[in-house]
Amino acid sequence: MVYRWFPPKDLVQNANVSKFMEKNGFKSYVELVKKSQEEIKWFWGNVPTWLGLYWFKEPTEVYNAEKGIEWTKWYPDGKINVAYNALDRIVNMGLGEKVAMIWVGEDGKVLEMKYKEMQEKVNMLSNFFKEIGVKKGEVISIYAPISPEAVIGMFASFKVGAIANPIFSGYAPEAVAERLASAGSKVLITSDGYYRRGKIINLKENADYALKLSKTNTKVLVSRRFSKLDVPWDDERDIWFDDAISGKRRNFESEETFASDPALLMFTSGTTGRPKGAIISHAGTILQPAKEHFFNLDIKPGYEKGYNDILWWISDIGWMMGPWQIIGTQILGATHFSLEGSLDYPKKDKVWELIEKFKITHLGFAATAGRLLKSFGNNAVKIHDTSSLRAFGNTGEPIDEDTWFWLIREVGEERRPIINLSGGTEIFGCFLLPSPIVELKPTTLWGPGLGMGVEVFDDNGKPIKNRPGYLVATKPFPSMTMGLWKEPERYIKAYWSTFSGVWFHGDYALIDSEGFWYILGRADDVIKVAGKRIGPSEVETIINSHPSVAESACIGYPDAIKGEVIVCFAIPKPGADIREKEVSEIKEMVSAKLGRPFKPSDIIKVKDLPRTRSGKIMRRIIRDVAKGYEVKVGSVIENPESIDAIKSVFKRFKKGE
Repeated sequence: MVYRWFPPKDLVQNANVSKFMEKNGFKSYVELVKKSQEEIKWFWGNVPTWLGLYWFKEPTEVYNAEKGIEWTKWYPDGKINVAYNALDRIVNMGLGEKVAMIWVGEDGKVLEMKYKEMQEKVNMLSNFFKEIGVKKGEVISIYAPISPEAVIGMFASFKVGAIANPIFSGYAPEAVAERLASAGSKVLITSDGYYRRGKIINLKENADYALKLSKTNTKVLVSRRFSKLDVPWDDERDIWFDDAISGKRRNFESEETFASDPALLMFTSGTTGRPKGAIISHAGTILQPAKEHFFNLDIKPGYEKGYNDILWWISDIGWMMGPWQIIGTQILGATHFSLEGSLDYPKKDKVWELIEKFKITHLGFAATAGRLLKSFGNNAVKIHDTSSLRAFGNTGEPIDEDTWFWLIREVGEERRPIINLSGGTEIFGCFLLPSPIVELKPTTLWGPGLGMGVEVFDDNGKPIKNRPGYLVATKPFPSMTMGLWKEPERYIKAYWSTFSGVWFHGDYALIDSEGFWYILGRADDVIKVAGKRIGPSEVETIINSHPSVAESACIGYPDAIKGEVIVCFAIPKPGADIREKEVSEIKEMVSAKLGRPFKPSDIIKVKDLPRTRSGKIMRRIIRDVAKGYEVKVGSVIENPESIDAIKSVFKRFKKGE
């Protein structure tokens, strides 16, 4: 019999969603989800009221799809603003003295920022933005770890009607430059540096080089992490963050942005190598994370007596889950937590120590972090009081059964659910996730999120169950990207060209015979290293620039800790070779240009790569060979002999020969 996790009675009774269902006459969560899917106008028309949001102008229409589902416009004439609802509204509710954010440095430094303090600093920065001429719709990029200044910068962007563009702080300058150039950033917010495993990473140097490469005329705000760190400086361009807001007025009226005005620009990697710019509206940026935090994570609103919920989702502001956790918690008047540096430095029980110290109630991560914590053993958990925890979250990659069971049994003591969720940057939220009141099978995502019309399709575009297929969305939703940044044609091709009128998300999924949903991995070739997505072409372009390499193909290969590591197959140029020296050079090239998280695990020399008659390299076949799957070679492959050669070389590689 397959194991089931059942929610404890007290959890069910006290859950936000249980109280909501009782008040609104729903007998089960399944009934609520079904109605929200079938009647999206009813659901999305009422969510703002259920969450207590504030409109500058109430919309007269929930959505308009007259230009097609691909270009659905939500709350067309409504006016709303992310910053007002996540800050001003909360202060106006009397929660100004409640802590909005807790930040802990790797050196033990702690900063707590209350809603009122954050509001004032956001207003001061908003006034600075206006002084330097930031206009509605211009882009403000943030290249920094999650920090008070990064969060203030993001909300100030929303407040003035600009577009916040968070960039992963671990990216190398070349990757940052590409994003800055594409965004045409008016302002860049960065930091002098940060700690990583006891070392100081001089982020300002990276930012300067990225700006040089991007050739953008950008004002740079620098937050000061270290009192004496020597950083490069341009007196005409650079200004310390504290100096920028010093003396500015503490009041600022939020821009009355339309619900469909862009709030977030988040670049996500794709198989073409060139990052895609997902554009999320003010309405989508507010509604999707707030809905999921309230109904699915069971984050209690800040005004509820007896609760002081704190969500720690281990992420970076440059990955979707960073802004998602910040905005979702603050819409509810709760608290978000962030940590500088590594989870296991300077000691392996650091996560559990922080949970005990700060009474963290919700812990989320990519499965890689869960596997890492599991590898430290049960004693690292048991020596700490983790009774404040009420739920776990997982995203970014499928979680394995061993880690799932360890969390449920050893850490969760069978009382805490794993809210296993799956969505993406392009939707700023989740297609699939459970609520805390449903039963769970190992590694399942349970099923669709509220208001999310999703299915699993076969190759012919027909809904299927009990066999793998493609995860698709058949109905629109407010957080769906409003096209791709400056590339409307690419948006249609990427998401709407596989099945007409249907969003093709690119994940393999399965609905089992009992109706439980699972994500099986990517249908495309995007690699996820510790939950961080990278397009193989971004890596291959760098590898192919090495003087000894003619061509390469990179895949994600299973790893016990990171979920996937990057393994690359490279063909030497005529008269050249790829030996230990060249392998080392190639790895360092990738690390220098994309960042150390994307350094390939291995470079394997091959004579040829499987390709179609048109010359397209079939990474899927290489991946299947590497994983030991049965490979079916159709007439599409021009050189089938290359597959046997890869099988042979990979067998020797695994044996360490």
